Amino acid sequence: MVANVEKQLEEARELLEQMELEVREIPPQSRGMYSSRMRSYKQEMGKLEADFKRSRIAYSDEVRNELLGDDGNSSENQRAHLLDNTERLERSSRRLEAGYQIAVETEQIGQEMLENLSHDREKIQRARERLRETDANLGKSSRILTGMLRRIIQNRILIVILAVIIIFTTMMAIYFSVRGR
Repeated sequence: MVANVEKQLEEARELLEQMELEVREIPPQSRGMYSSRMRSYKQEMGKLEADFKRSRIAYSDEVRNELLGDDGNSSENQRAHLLDNTERLERSSRRLEAGYQIAVETEQIGQEMLENLSHDREKIQRARERLRETDANLGKSSRILTGMLRRIIQNRILIVILAVIIIFTTMMAIYFSVRGR
């Protein structure tokens, strides 16, 4: 049972380390919430380890006293201590299991957040590409409109020149026809 609890403690420590690495990669605006959760998980882990250590020391002291034949306490008292230590060890195991479950859930939440961020990044990249294409199309449109505007201005200047020539020619024709009579 002690080996099982030690194994679970080690797994929980590793999960906490992995979660801490994941939290460091989260954007700063949502990192605070997860950092506070990590602190509380670490505190809970410290409490569990301390409880386990106390239970283990108490158990080893009782085993040593039993092996050395220290009969200062009655067997009833020893049995009560053993049961108390076993109960503490079981409580610590349950806490460790709960901490492990929380760590697994947090890891899943972190994984989901990373997936969401990845999807959002892809959307932003697609939007940027569309924006670049639109910008290129606007540039082409601007060049075409500038060319059309130049042609319109040229056509108007030609019309004005032709109008002046026609008016001048008409006036000259009138002048020569009036003078010739």
